[in-house]
Amino acid sequence: MRSDITPGQTSDYLGFDLVMDDNLPEPCILLADRGYDSDKVRKTMEARSILPVVPMRKSRRLRVAVDRRLYRLRNLVERCFNKLKNARRVATRYDKTAESFLGFIDITSIRLWLRHLST
Repeated sequence: MRSDITPGQTSDYLGFDLVMDDNLPEPCILLADRGYDSDKVRKTMEARSILPVVPMRKSRRLRVAVDRRLYRLRNLVERCFNKLKNARRVATRYDKTAESFLGFIDITSIRLWLRHLST
């Protein structure tokens, strides 16, 4: 998992480059919501041989099909965010610096992962 902080008013696809750096393992599918529906994101993913499974925005002129069976898996990601937000410190962002906030997200993720391994 990779996380980064952008300003609250920043659109999702503007933070896309921060999260999808080349130093990560190469995914084969990008599951994302409508906030990532842009031609730039789609072209970047297709150039890297990654299947973008992103529903199109209502204002998109060129219609793009989405594999609904794959898109349903995005629910797992949303549930992970929900579990991360159960940590009150993550949900309310008590930390003053970005480094300490991202560090606590990492700690919470590790705790969730260990809990998952023990079951």
